[in-house]
Amino acid sequence: MIYLNEVYNIVPLIIIGSGIIISILIELYSHNGKSILPWFSFFLFLIAGFYSLITVQNQSVVFQNMLSTGGITNIFYFIFNIGAALVCLLSVDYTKKYGINYSEYYILIQNSVLGMMMMAGAKSLFMIFLGLEIMSVCFYVLAGVNRKKEKAIEASLKYFLLGAFATGFLVYGIALIYGSAHTTSIDIITAGFSEYSSNIIFLVGILLFLVGFSFKIAAFPFHMWVPDVYEGAPTTVTGLFSTIGKVAAFSAIIATLTALFSGQSTSLFLPYLAVLSIFSMFYGSIVAIAQTNIKRMLAYSSISHAGYILIGLAAGTTVGVAGVVFYLAVYTFMNLAAFGIVALIEGENDSNLDFNSYSGMSTKSPVLAALLAIVMFSLAGLPPLAGFFAKYYIFIAAIKSGLTWLAILGIISSVISVYFYLRIVVLMYFKEAEGEIVHSKSFSGFLGVAVSVLLIILFGLMPGSLLDLITSYL
Repeated sequence: MIYLNEVYNIVPLIIIGSGIIISILIELYSHNGKSILPWFSFFLFLIAGFYSLITVQNQSVVFQNMLSTGGITNIFYFIFNIGAALVCLLSVDYTKKYGINYSEYYILIQNSVLGMMMMAGAKSLFMIFLGLEIMSVCFYVLAGVNRKKEKAIEASLKYFLLGAFATGFLVYGIALIYGSAHTTSIDIITAGFSEYSSNIIFLVGILLFLVGFSFKIAAFPFHMWVPDVYEGAPTTVTGLFSTIGKVAAFSAIIATLTALFSGQSTSLFLPYLAVLSIFSMFYGSIVAIAQTNIKRMLAYSSISHAGYILIGLAAGTTVGVAGVVFYLAVYTFMNLAAFGIVALIEGENDSNLDFNSYSGMSTKSPVLAALLAIVMFSLAGLPPLAGFFAKYYIFIAAIKSGLTWLAILGIISSVISVYFYLRIVVLMYFKEAEGEIVHSKSFSGFLGVAVSVLLIILFGLMPGSLLDLITSYL
């Protein structure tokens, strides 16, 4: 029996679930579904996101201990929904430009967010798997939503094949964990972690589980799908993959491996997380330097950022986890702003994606150039923007855990990444335009970018407000 307080606590899920049904009915019975659904989805995500934040203190476990609500779960709900709302804003005119303004585009985004929310609140390994598959199937379709474009179809197929391969690792890992622990309950596994960790089958299961999610977070060497998928998929969809999709994967890792962050058994998987972190940071940063396409540069940048976030997990403390959640929130808005600006400048047939397309942009589109400069400074980790504090909290957590060497490597990687981020700024402000720059006159797209940049500045000026909220529920 589901009690009223349980229903009250799962209202964010009910809002999104009901929204999906209503969206399908709008698509079926309304002739203006293509015009209605973008804004309906935007307000749906906005309501679910802010409701999650307002009810963050309502912590409970519902559905026979399979789903948690409130606390850090609701913070993730907020990130997912506000991120998805911004993607909807960026997509309104972009989808029209490419002729992909299908109603199902927004229904797929709604379904993917529902899957993410299930992952973030999961108290059972089966719930994580179910949420992951709902999200992933939607992502595979969204990557190839532009059916007229060969690169989009290729991106969708690559994402599907490698995603299915990664899911195999995940399912086998869950099977081994269940076989050794005789339960899929995350709480029971966490309580008996020290006992189970003496079983080699259990440890292999956890390792395979981590490998499966290493694909989803685009960590080296499981990153091979990222550059082609990010380049081939529609730019707004790429923004979705690289932000809240990655946040969802990290939320599942945090929800599952709570025992690793309690100070016990941390050293078991430290070598794995540290090696993944180092290679992801340096591979992403170094290879990004060689790119001339801005979407591919941001793809490799995404790999390096996964490395920075893994430093926080390797720290194995609640301070590290708090830094990870803060980083994920900030990274979401930084990358959404970056891909939003790329979507505004991008022309038909993938034109204006080359670095040289941004030359002299400060004279032709001074506002967009200023916004992109702020985003690049933040991604590079320059103070006083939010990107600086995101890295600062991660590195401090590593130092407190005795991983000073890993923090130093992270700083070196950050210094390397400054080159390719500032390269865009130099082109915009210190090089003359090679041709006419025509960007989309999209009010909704510009609004989405402006809100993202505003949040980057606010989190930079008041980082403690968000970090304190996160820390109070860990």
